[in-house]
Amino acid sequence: MTTVRRGTKVPARWRLFVCGLALLASGVATAGAAGWTPHLPLLFSSALTPDPDAVLPAPTRTSYREIGTTKMLGIDAPLRTRLTARIPAGLGEVLAFYRTELGKLGWQEQHDGADIASDHVRLAFTTPLGPAALALDRKGSSTSVNLVQRNREAAILAHVMPRPGRAALMFTNLGNKETVLTLDNHTVTLPARTGKERPEAPLFNVPPGKYAYVLKIDGEADRDTTIELAAGDAWEVTVGPEGDLWSPLQLY
Repeated sequence: MTTVRRGTKVPARWRLFVCGLALLASGVATAGAAGWTPHLPLLFSSALTPDPDAVLPAPTRTSYREIGTTKMLGIDAPLRTRLTARIPAGLGEVLAFYRTELGKLGWQEQHDGADIASDHVRLAFTTPLGPAALALDRKGSSTSVNLVQRNREAAILAHVMPRPGRAALMFTNLGNKETVLTLDNHTVTLPARTGKERPEAPLFNVPPGKYAYVLKIDGEADRDTTIELAAGDAWEVTVGPEGDLWSPLQLY
């Protein structure tokens, strides 16, 4: 047993041992105070390990993670699945993780249009279900992730698959009043409850670009806004049950 007293000179190897114990105790205490107790081996490893329960690939070590899906009535599979996450790791490490894990799923990286820089990454993939895209952005000591996969067959079954080189825009009226829609000099009347049952909602296939549209409901002020559409996208604009205009929803 070694006793350390004030003023006593401690051998260097003991000083290192004591400091190491102090740092370890401090790390465990801090983690416990935050309500999260890690396995001790993780304190010494920065490797990104895939979470086997994740719907889309994600590491177990994240500070934030959320999955969102877009589904249509009568279609079991989601048309679009999106992962957003923040990972406390460098951009290069996160990119290597996703290239490895997506490759295991049979995703094929498309080199045309790839954008890889020191602070961001933009990659497109082909997958067994349909097209996908990965966006990474460096945020200080973390990397934000936006990963989207689309299901081509589900979009076809839901009657919202855009024509090649075009974008699809669906309008739904869930209100009890007739709505008049004007888009790109085309006017369509939407009876009350139009689109409650698919596929009776009108669907426009338009060239990619930015479009202005106006919704007119009897006895209420006109609602005019714009939407930007990319080739291959499908969006829905909905008038709610109370006549309120919902934010556009990307379906595919």
